[in-house]
Amino acid sequence: MVNWLHDLSYFFGGMFLANAVPHFVSGMMGRAFQSPFAHPPGEGLSSSTVNVLWSFVNFVLAYVLLVRVGNFDLHDVQSTIALGLGALLIGLAMARRFGRFNGGNLQG
Repeated sequence: MVNWLHDLSYFFGGMFLANAVPHFVSGMMGRAFQSPFAHPPGEGLSSSTVNVLWSFVNFVLAYVLLVRVGNFDLHDVQSTIALGLGALLIGLAMARRFGRFNGGNLQG
């Protein structure tokens, strides 16, 4: 029973880890990027500083969910799949959502 709770934690840890990356990269490049703190939330742009801070929060949450819950091991296939699925699903969802604003949903 505990194992599936750990996998759920790793799934959400993967989501937070994947979400941290674009905010961190955009912020470090000095570029504005969508964030929950923009107006309207998730659609408007936030400053590069806000994005670096938001990425830090995401990295901390990922750390807590991956390292402090259970015993995450990259050699354990089930744990790694849980992390990977979390990262993949948020990646696909955000690609579709933000592709509307950045031209990423155009087919060609």
